[in-house]
Amino acid sequence: MRRIYFLLLAVFCLLAAASCKAQEPPAETPQPQNETVALTVWGAEEDEALLQEIFRSFQQQYAGQASFQITFQAQSESNCKDAVLGELENGPDVFAFADDQVAALAAAGALDPVEDADAIRAANLPRAVEAASVEGTLYAYPLTADNGYFLYYNKAYFSEEDIESLERMADAAALAGRLVTMDWTSAWYVYAFFGNTGLEVGINPDGLTNYCTWNSTDNPIRGTDVAQSMLNIAASPGFASRTDTEFMDGVRDGSVIAGVSGVWNAVAIEEIWGADMGAAKLPSFACAGRQVQMASFSGCKLIGVNAYSAHPDWAAALARWISGEENQRLRFQLRGQGPANTSAANSPEVQSAPAIAALLAQSEFSQLQRVGGKFWDPVTEFAASMAAGNPSGASLQAQLDRLVEGVCAR
Repeated sequence: MRRIYFLLLAVFCLLAAASCKAQEPPAETPQPQNETVALTVWGAEEDEALLQEIFRSFQQQYAGQASFQITFQAQSESNCKDAVLGELENGPDVFAFADDQVAALAAAGALDPVEDADAIRAANLPRAVEAASVEGTLYAYPLTADNGYFLYYNKAYFSEEDIESLERMADAAALAGRLVTMDWTSAWYVYAFFGNTGLEVGINPDGLTNYCTWNSTDNPIRGTDVAQSMLNIAASPGFASRTDTEFMDGVRDGSVIAGVSGVWNAVAIEEIWGADMGAAKLPSFACAGRQVQMASFSGCKLIGVNAYSAHPDWAAALARWISGEENQRLRFQLRGQGPANTSAANSPEVQSAPAIAALLAQSEFSQLQRVGGKFWDPVTEFAASMAAGNPSGASLQAQLDRLVEGVCAR
């Protein structure tokens, strides 16, 4: 009996211990710490106030998921590629750039393919998606679809007939003691004189070198015909080559009453000219006995995510936020820039904006900017000579041959 008693007692104690163990509270699951996410964003200097507002809304949207430290640094979109590639591993997490740089950035490994590509394609204009892609693969987020140029003019000085011809505009400006301007220090704008003449320029399949026929003597419009037209325009007292900054200075002081520029100046010009602000496609110019419609380069601004970002998922989230529909609408409201997002671009506010309407009218005569790096300096050198009235006296054909040699250099 004693043995049975002790056996029963032992069993009871074991059961009691097991019961006590089962009733102990489980160990608490560790909660993830609220990580600090430091992100650096490069953008145009004039976009800082807009981007700071977008950063605040991003932090509100994701409050509680991370502690964000977002730093803005001003960087020109036009030469962002060189700056990014110069310090790739220590560069920005997110950056804005012009679409002609996307192929080089992707080839250098600075951009990975966009993960949510189908959603981005569906939300944005086809031409903006094309501009953000390399051989069909999306590498960046479309931000604007307005990276082109057109004509601004003060309606108090020009008729609707005047703005059809650059020479007529220059004559009208001369009579008023004022100026029509265009930036001939930039090859981007100088393309306007060659683009609809049958003379060609573009990038070769290697993605680096160019082809160019601007010195052709066989085309119905020869290269020297275009050069002579530029000299004739430069000789008018109503025309001057001015940089974009100088153009706006002239608008402010009243000396400039028309000029070629883009949507980034729309808000400022409307504040100055008010109801007299006009915007239209580029005019034609007289060349080889005919009127030639001026062409233009077109393009988009894009948002890229650095493939070397320490926080790639959050960097991609911020890029999506900056380029999302609501913030593209905000960009239009505050900066006058045309959205790449389809819904935003089709809104009545955007469609009725004079600058956007002018850009759309010019789009018929524009093409995506696809040229290699050797394009810019030779064209700028040639255009500077034309703007100054060919002070060296060198033959126009020789100058065009030099231009083409430089543009096509390997």
